[in-house]
Amino acid sequence: MRHRLDLRIGPVSFRIGSQWAEPLDRLRRLYATYPEADPISDFTVRLEPEHAWRRWVRPSVAIKGDYVLPDAAPLSLAHGLLAAEMGMNLQMALGQKHYLLLHAATVERDGRALLMTGESGAGKSTLAALLGERGWRLMGDEFALLDLGDFTLRAFPRAISLKNQAIGLFDGVEPDRLGPMLEGTPKGTIRHLRPNAEAVARMDETARPVLILFPRFGVGLEPAVRPVGTAETFVRLTQASTNYVQLGEAGFDALNALLRAAPARAVDYPDTGSAVALVEELWSRAG
Repeated sequence: MRHRLDLRIGPVSFRIGSQWAEPLDRLRRLYATYPEADPISDFTVRLEPEHAWRRWVRPSVAIKGDYVLPDAAPLSLAHGLLAAEMGMNLQMALGQKHYLLLHAATVERDGRALLMTGESGAGKSTLAALLGERGWRLMGDEFALLDLGDFTLRAFPRAISLKNQAIGLFDGVEPDRLGPMLEGTPKGTIRHLRPNAEAVARMDETARPVLILFPRFGVGLEPAVRPVGTAETFVRLTQASTNYVQLGEAGFDALNALLRAAPARAVDYPDTGSAVALVEELWSRAG
């Protein structure tokens, strides 16, 4: 690769290469405050032209690396930053074997962690980002990493992918924490938000999970909370994990430890104000 960036996020390091300078320049600015990467990376991401001539003519970025999806569609060079972020997601989803990986957002307060997971569009990323600006430590918005040994959660504070209407909720943050506006992506308009200084400085601190939430956003929904049984929670979390089956007994033990430590609740909310209020109320009663 002509251009390269080594990046460490929590316990995971990436080596990201690109045939173009622009995607890595944007990525470098977005992660400017992160610590120096480990000399040996856990995963490699490569941004390559779909065909040799597509490096110059209508540049088209194919996501490659240690793990690939052969049928994945390339992105335009204007979306190169998104391609790099997707490449890191792909390596984690297909290659992570040291932790039980859950597609979930995690925030922490006083050494205890709240884990939020749900279907795409449920609002977990936006809610986690809002909490991260309101006295909570953002541990991660894309993946939750559950340690297979002590069953604590490891921080993985990647840049948060804000989508469409959620972007305007963060107009007041420091401008240097915001990436470029990426319009016309498969999920609409996206803008990345760098977690705040505390989240980055404390990325090596673990937390004990004490509460699991399944948020659901919908205009017109009445704010509501209901308990979720252990069996339903188990099924939902196995569906939210990309490596539960591959981990075998270790994954089963870790998931069961999580279920014993953290009760689960389903939360419906019509707006972010209601969501934050419900989270704070539930947290005040958490163990």
